[in-house]
Amino acid sequence: MEKLQSASRDELLALQSTLTAQYEAVKAQGLKLDMSRGKPGREQLELSREMLFMPGDESTVIDGMDAANYGVLEGLPTCRRMFAELLGVKYEQIFIGGNASLTLMYDTVAKAFTNGLLHSTCPWSKLDKIKFLCVVPGYDRHFTICESFGIEMIPVQLREDGPDMDAVEELIKDETVRGMWCVPKYANPAGITYSDAVIDRIARMKPAAPDFLLMWDNAYCVHEFDGDFVPFRDIISECAKYGNEDMVFEFASTSKITFPGAGVSCFACSEANMAHMKKMLKAQTISFDKLNQLRHIMFFKNSAGVLAHMKKHAAVLKPKFDMVLSWLDREIAPLEIASWCKPRGGYFVSFDAMHGTASRIHALCKEAGLVMTEAGATYPYHNDPNDSNLRIAPSLPPVVELDKAMELFCLCVKLAAVEKLLAE
Repeated sequence: MEKLQSASRDELLALQSTLTAQYEAVKAQGLKLDMSRGKPGREQLELSREMLFMPGDESTVIDGMDAANYGVLEGLPTCRRMFAELLGVKYEQIFIGGNASLTLMYDTVAKAFTNGLLHSTCPWSKLDKIKFLCVVPGYDRHFTICESFGIEMIPVQLREDGPDMDAVEELIKDETVRGMWCVPKYANPAGITYSDAVIDRIARMKPAAPDFLLMWDNAYCVHEFDGDFVPFRDIISECAKYGNEDMVFEFASTSKITFPGAGVSCFACSEANMAHMKKMLKAQTISFDKLNQLRHIMFFKNSAGVLAHMKKHAAVLKPKFDMVLSWLDREIAPLEIASWCKPRGGYFVSFDAMHGTASRIHALCKEAGLVMTEAGATYPYHNDPNDSNLRIAPSLPPVVELDKAMELFCLCVKLAAVEKLLAE
């Protein structure tokens, strides 16, 4: 059957009967499948196993200092240089944190509340109202951070080249709009990369808030799985062209490069912001885990080593993404009941089902043993106005399980669409 919305009622009823029988047969298999988050699969984790035995008998002294001892708040110099090369920023603009960039993001917002940012007139905790612009569909953990601080979230639509900048430029005229979340490369979950024109408009923004905080979550900066590494413009340098270098904090980590539970994270910012942040961080810690920084340096050697390692990840991930897209192209595309991205990097496929069916698809999948991120999670307050977006995360399941997961997912998409059309 082609275009589903052209089918007669009798054809839809017959299809519903067939799909329901197929669904019940799959459900009877007692499947336990997980596409809930962008977790690296076991094969990817094995790529970094050698790191578990480092430093071993080798010295823990590097850069003239002992990584096993106190000190070096901003991180080992060699580790900072490696991240600076990967992000295209200056060495002085890199600060190395713990295992998760999410922690650094939370901490940056927390410090705005407790102490204020470099250009704050007072700590944010003393302000009556704070709003953040949230690009949608977007990353649910960003939204959770805002909720935890009582920050009001304003959705901004993500287009094929980045955020709707007409809307952004209008919204930042409001002084209560204090920040904006961005995932600029292989966006979570849409998989798009911001265009140069959009990056330029972001860099030259003139928000009404003097301490506007551009949260530049570059989580997938080296995560190509289809083709060679694509260098990305340095947002700090771009902002500096317009006198906005203090507006942005950039974040990255090795969470999806080595071990998600034991990676190395960093933030990059202007030198003035770095001095301000270090004053506050000195009250919080003597240093982060330098032994883990050392392991990563010993394993990768330099930024070229990271890029070579990512080729190994790509060899694992590309067949999985190809499988997801093959299922969608074969089973869903002819029916014209959904649309989806076709990314070349990152960890997700953003899927837009027929309006009003995403929650039903999620429920059907869950009942049959497939765990996915909840419908609505890619929008602030779980409020997807069209109830259409779902995030497909192909990385964790082995290929055999992923094949089963996509068979079930496509079946649920079709069944939910038929139910919707019959109800109209």
